Order: sequence, then structure tokens, then C-alpha cells
Amino acid sequence: IRGAYYAIWRALHECEVSRCVTASSGNHGQGVALASRLLGVESTVVMPVHTPFYKVQAVKNYGAKVVLHGDTYDDAYAKALEIAEGENAFFVHPFDHLDVIAGQGTIGLEIVEDLPDVDIVVVPVGGGGLISGIAAAIKYVSKKKDVKIVGVQPEGCPSLYLSYRRGEPVLFEKPQTIADGVIVKRPGKLTFKLVRELVDDMVLVDDYEIARAIFLLLERAKLVAEPAGALSIAAVLAGKVDVKGKRVVSVISGGNIEMSLLSRIIERGLYLEGRQAKIRGVLPDKPGQLKKVVDLIAEYNMNITHIEHERSNPLVNPGFAEVTINIEIPDMESVEKLLNKLKAMGLEFRLVSPHE
Repeated sequence: IRGAYYAIWRALHECEVSRCVTASSGNHGQGVALASRLLGVESTVVMPVHTPFYKVQAVKNYGAKVVLHGDTYDDAYAKALEIAEGENAFFVHPFDHLDVIAGQGTIGLEIVEDLPDVDIVVVPVGGGGLISGIAAAIKYVSKKKDVKIVGVQPEGCPSLYLSYRRGEPVLFEKPQTIADGVIVKRPGKLTFKLVRELVDDMVLVDDYEIARAIFLLLERAKLVAEPAGALSIAAVLAGKVDVKGKRVVSVISGGNIEMSLLSRIIERGLYLEGRQAKIRGVLPDKPGQLKKVVDLIAEYNMNITHIEHERSNPLVNPGFAEVTINIEIPDMESVEKLLNKLKAMGLEFRLVSPHE
């Protein structure tokens, strides 16, 4: 909201603005919608057709008109420009506008105020507006002249990372990442220039590292972060940024996450942290066989969360059934003991991955 609010506020004071238009896949659209409502301006937000419903509804709830257009952000961006020109409305660029960048830069001012001796600031990056503003503010205001600014992008959409490395704007044609809030195929001209001048390094994280960061933020810090917002934490946890002995700020830039995705991330996190397990085996298809397994699981102080009993698997011999059991566990050592005990009983079970 910082960048959107400041840009619209400046436009209101410099010219007659009664309406603004933007393109967004989520966060920026909500910022424009809320800022417009607070400043008494009508707003239209153009979003890709496949934008999750909860993001569309959030923009509408702030009072903006939503237009769904195209398959990608770039399609929505082109449509938003067309609408702005046709209605003589103020176009609020998501990142490549000085006032938007300046508004985002207030985060940098707050970082310096709260932690004047900060060594490293790690920032999620999409189009580059957020990191440009933060970097400009810190480099200009901080008395500590060696503050390092590090940007983080997902491996599935590294447009600004590649541009930074190659020294020229790069078009990344086929983005694919859970961090949909930072999917930008090509960085802006202004943000590219500022990032090249002010940012000290850029790193990449994969979707698994992003998911782990979301899980740990939720469990340990009690914070809900969306994939794009968790990029900075993901980079630090994955060791992509050398933070040993340093005073570090990781900017968490958003919390708009779909509940179904969050649920999958939590489930996966529980498996990876050794708190849940899935075992699979074949049992004689007779009364009492499954009870033996269930009773043994209870003996090892484990809780069953899900059971699948499959008779129709063509790979399983007639007279037998394949059983898959999801269990909450105290530790992985207990699972090994359980599997060994089942084997001693003549029942072959194995540990399987959560997605198998």
C-alpha cells in the first residue's frame, strides 16, 4: 500500500485525478484499491483471468472495480494501459514509477530508524520496486555506508536476477513458481537501473525452500506469509546469504496465501520435519489383519490421521489388499522400530514419501 498510496496522493496534488487504473496479480491491486478508497478516488484493477478468487475478492472488498483479462500479468498490464488511456485515468504502475518506489522506500527509512547498525537487508524481488525503494532509502540515509542489500527471486521466475547478472533487461518467457506475487517476465527500465546501481547481490531460491520458510514462519514466528513474501526468509534459511555474525533484516512483504496451498505446505512441512510419516504395505484380505497393524501403531504412541485400503490394485495379488497409513510420530526412530516389528510379524511395510 505504501507505494500505491504515495503515487496516488502525489497525482492528486499535482493534477486533477478522479480515477486510477492498475494491473496486478494480487498485492499491488489491493494496495491501489485501499489507497484509492482512503483518498476518495475511484479505481479499476485489471487482473489475469486465472487469479485466485480470494485475491480478486480482496480487491473488490476494498472498493475497486475488477476487470479479469488475459492469462498473464503482461496481458492484464496491456489491458490496464488501454483502459487508463480510454478513460483518461491515472495509471499506477506496480513497480516502475518513481513515486511508487519512493513510497516503498519508507520501509528502508524505518529499518534504519529501528536498527541503525544493520549489516544486511534481504528483500523479495518481483519487478524491483520494493527493493529499489528500500535500497535507495538505506544507502542515502544510513550513517553506516557498508549496509548490504540482497534481492531474492524464485528460480521459476528469475527475470531481474538474470538481468542483474547480464547487465541488461532480460525477458523470461515461461515463469513457473508458487510465488505468483513476484511473477514479472521483464523488469522495468527504472527498477533495472536502480537495482544495478544500489543492490549488492541477487540470489535465487526454489519452491521447496520457499515452502519450508512459510512453514517455519507459521510455526515458530506465528506469521502467515505468502510464497512471494517469504522469499527473503527462504534465502537466509537455505544459506544463500552469508549472515553469520551479522545483523540482518529479512523483509516479509505479503501474507496473501490461498488456504489450500497453505494446507499442502503445512502437511509437507510436517513430513520433512519428521513429525508425520506415511507407510505402505500389503495385507491378507481377511478380518482382523488391519487391526493388528493399527494396534501396533498405538503401542508405539503414534496417531493415525488417514488410512487407504485398496483391493483393486492390479499389481497386488488376489486375496490381498494394499494399505497406506498416514501417522503422526514422535520421531523417525520410532517408525523404524514399527517397520521392523511389522516385518517380524510377517507384514512387509515400507516408508513412502508424502507425495507418493
